[in-house]
Amino acid sequence: MPGRVNRKPLLSVMAVAEGATGVALLVAPAMLVELLLGTGLDATAATVARVAGVALLALGIACWRASADAASDAARGLVAAMLVYNFGVSAVLMLAAFRHGLSGIGLWPVAIAHIAIAGWCLAFILAPPRESA
Repeated sequence: MPGRVNRKPLLSVMAVAEGATGVALLVAPAMLVELLLGTGLDATAATVARVAGVALLALGIACWRASADAASDAARGLVAAMLVYNFGVSAVLMLAAFRHGLSGIGLWPVAIAHIAIAGWCLAFILAPPRESA
């Protein structure tokens, strides 16, 4: 039916992306920040980055679990939260580039990817729910 959105791929993509980013921030926060912003981390910033890594890993797990029941109201709520997250991340990265002059090799690809996923989340939210089989 036109206008219907298959929700499982979105949740699965977000699960993998956020889970992998979370693990990377836990294991090698300085390397990831260097690639993203072109700058290093002190011990305090590395600790904050690892806390963010735990949060991203938790979001990845939530998205993965929600992908099993992508038509549920809970999945729609999770995607709404991920819309805010993805839009917010892209805004923060653009602010870092334009206002603070930070830029690593990964900044623009990551910012664009977050904008694209935010658009995908918005399409998910605006689409009518799929009929249950």
